[in-house]
Amino acid sequence: MNPFTQPDALANSNYSRYHNGQLRRADSDEPPTPLTSFVHDGLRGLVLNDQFVCVGGKSAFRHGTYGFGMYADLGSPQSAAGLARDLCSFIEDLPTFGDSLSTYVASFTGPHPQDEAAFERALWGALQSLADLDAPHHRWDPTVSSDPADPRFSFSFGGVAFFVVGLHAASSRIARRFAWPTLIFNPHRQFEQLRESGDFARFRQVIRRGEMRLQGDVNPMLADFGNRSEAMQYSGRRVSGAWRCPFHARPDDDSTKD
Repeated sequence: MNPFTQPDALANSNYSRYHNGQLRRADSDEPPTPLTSFVHDGLRGLVLNDQFVCVGGKSAFRHGTYGFGMYADLGSPQSAAGLARDLCSFIEDLPTFGDSLSTYVASFTGPHPQDEAAFERALWGALQSLADLDAPHHRWDPTVSSDPADPRFSFSFGGVAFFVVGLHAASSRIARRFAWPTLIFNPHRQFEQLRESGDFARFRQVIRRGEMRLQGDVNPMLADFGNRSEAMQYSGRRVSGAWRCPFHARPDDDSTKD
């Protein structure tokens, strides 16, 4: 059961699904707010553009195997509460997607960062808030590390590891530019499934070729899981080896958690 039933979580929940050409609220099948639809449609147009490089995102949007929510400012308590509830609902829905690539997309009304460093701070502040809200209810996904300095680190929520991708208007990476601050939560297990099937190398190659065509170079922060902490990739900002992630997972010693 979804443990995020507090009044602020319910009031700020905005989980929607795309089905039969329409975005609908997952809890009521009603249309979402006009702003939610407006931002969703803009993002959908971006992802499905022929030049967009992330083939995983394209697949999820084409097959409708994604969730979308629009929230208050990135890093605010209101957005964290609503997103915590909705991300947990998305995790509950994952089995319905089968083997299809899936993702949860959270866009925010602001703040609109003036540079990449500002967005990076907001991103990690939001992930810290989510992790703190989740800590009393779920353990960190045991298949990944909770230490952002560890090469096997991945963000975990609801006991599920996610590779997080940030989009914002000030990004130096063309494919990550979007008018509204956005966090994309990609379940880590699907990348492991691609490796097991032998498709991961081709998947990675298509993305890198797309980046070369679009921007003329490959994102220098890209690295395979286990070679370097993926925390360095989340915001899209180019950082040096001296960079230290501001995120800290809470100690987990409660054996009664899920």
